[in-house]
Amino acid sequence: MWFLSKKGASGFSANSTAEEVTQGIDGSALTAIVTGASSGIGAETARVLALRGVHVIMGVRNISAAKQVKEAIIRDVPEAKIDAMELDLSSLASVRKFASNYNSSGLPLNLLINNAGIMATPFTLSKDKIELQFATNHVGHFLLTNLLLETMKRTASQSRKEGRIVNVSSRRHKFSYHEGIRFDKINDQLGYNGLSAYGQSKLANVLHANELARRLKDEGVEITMNSLHPGAIATDLFRQHSIVSGIVNILGKHVMKNVQQGAATTCYVALHPDVKGVSGKYYSDCNVAETSPQANDAELAKKLWDFTMSLVD
Repeated sequence: MWFLSKKGASGFSANSTAEEVTQGIDGSALTAIVTGASSGIGAETARVLALRGVHVIMGVRNISAAKQVKEAIIRDVPEAKIDAMELDLSSLASVRKFASNYNSSGLPLNLLINNAGIMATPFTLSKDKIELQFATNHVGHFLLTNLLLETMKRTASQSRKEGRIVNVSSRRHKFSYHEGIRFDKINDQLGYNGLSAYGQSKLANVLHANELARRLKDEGVEITMNSLHPGAIATDLFRQHSIVSGIVNILGKHVMKNVQQGAATTCYVALHPDVKGVSGKYYSDCNVAETSPQANDAELAKKLWDFTMSLVD
């Protein structure tokens, strides 16, 4: 249980909040994109980054919901620098449009928080004919990251500040399908299992982070990439399951993290000076944690990279 956890090497634990793990950090020279920032831990991540002075751009499907979040953040943090841009990660066209608009805006980019996600949905294909969880949680973020990478490299070079990319994965990456990534069966409806498909997409998040971290290191670029498990949190990720959602609403506050605690690891990995230079790691409760053997498979990571490139070409 999170409330029985002890502090790790970082000095933080599952009890720590996003505000606590970023206390005293000045992010006023930084610009960040946070996907899925219109609710849950994405909204809290945006709020705390803004509280620390970061200029936050919320990449969201629902602009009206983002407007409400922005207004709430500004009420809490009057000096907040926060904007919203439309982004549907399940649509490659939307991802390309967002990246094109951002790259042409002239804004720098120090932090990319790949946070948005869906969980255990019924079998559905995206607009691009890719299983929806894999499309939204992995493919969309993979393409977004690739399209924004030159802007991040330029920003890191000009500002002489380390860029950081963060993939919000999940402990569920350890519970993918038996083969890990079902390259030949991504769109197989007959063998589809909602939770296994979610685990597959979250495994892909970790593999993506590890492979890009390797590539950035080989290039000698001052940009790191890490992945993380935010913890079990009572958010609307459970909306696809009415019974589970009901249980979460009743018991969640007693056995799950709250949103403030759920956003802590993301904010820690994005901002904390102790993470400087650290890349290709997986975090949980603001500490480096173990992944599944599949997530540590370098060959699987390379194969996923090539496979995903073929999907977005």
